[in-house]
Amino acid sequence: MKKVKVHAALLAVGIIYGANYSIAKSLMPQFIGPNGFILLRIAGALLLFLIIQQFWVREKIASFKDYGYLALCAFFGVAVNMLCFFNGLSLTSPINASVIMTVNPILVLVFSALLLREKVQWIKITGILLGMAGAVLQIFDPFGVSKEVAGINWQGDLLVFINAGSYAVYLVMVKPLMKKYHAFTVVMWTFTFGLLMVLPFGWREVSAAAWSELNLQVLWRLSFVIFGTTFLAYLLNAWALRYVNSSVVGAYIYVQPLLASLFAVLLAGYQANVFMLVYALLIFGGVYLVSIKKSNKTTPING
Repeated sequence: MKKVKVHAALLAVGIIYGANYSIAKSLMPQFIGPNGFILLRIAGALLLFLIIQQFWVREKIASFKDYGYLALCAFFGVAVNMLCFFNGLSLTSPINASVIMTVNPILVLVFSALLLREKVQWIKITGILLGMAGAVLQIFDPFGVSKEVAGINWQGDLLVFINAGSYAVYLVMVKPLMKKYHAFTVVMWTFTFGLLMVLPFGWREVSAAAWSELNLQVLWRLSFVIFGTTFLAYLLNAWALRYVNSSVVGAYIYVQPLLASLFAVLLAGYQANVFMLVYALLIFGGVYLVSIKKSNKTTPING
């Protein structure tokens, strides 16, 4: 019964992230600009993390050096990550964005090798090359898919790819802090520093948002992204990690583009293309080769 609940929780995370692409894009830039949306998302989630930290975790940072390290993690894991993702999503299709995001485990392996000097087996190198080939083909579109399918933009795809790379750097850097502190303590501080970093970019867009057009539909979409995608999905992922290996959690990254594509087609009227499927299969194949055998790295799904 516990296994069923764990997989139900992970599937719920996949559904939340899958829907997030189309729901978030539907608000940008008509209601609010991407940078303003990020500021609202970080501020809303941070409020909830602060409440949990204050009443349940109550943990303090041990050294000033760790604050600097947390700020660095915030730069890659919150500021660059979210700024690139939301700005990229505002330019390209939810389908493209969700497929490119699955390259994250490959980039985690690359940065683990570069930053932590971890050894990489040949089969994983093959996976890196295969997945990166799929990502490059999708971004630079040599077969002209963007001419046939509306809503695709290579600059947006590139920003989403940079977002995946930035989040991969964060996952590698945050690992020592996660061993030293409670996960909520680390996330609370990264969001706190991240809020300060994003504030100069997002404040004007928050002020300029079409608040006079705020209605129930807009409100639930804002709530979904701010509380569902950022807070609830994190809680479900963290709970699932108590009972299953991180590789099982990471495997659910494959669910994300399938559900995102389904929501994009049904809710927003986006189209698919045979070349898009080929690019996705190249990336999926690369992620599979990178993930097989031992995998004790946490590869949370990002959105």
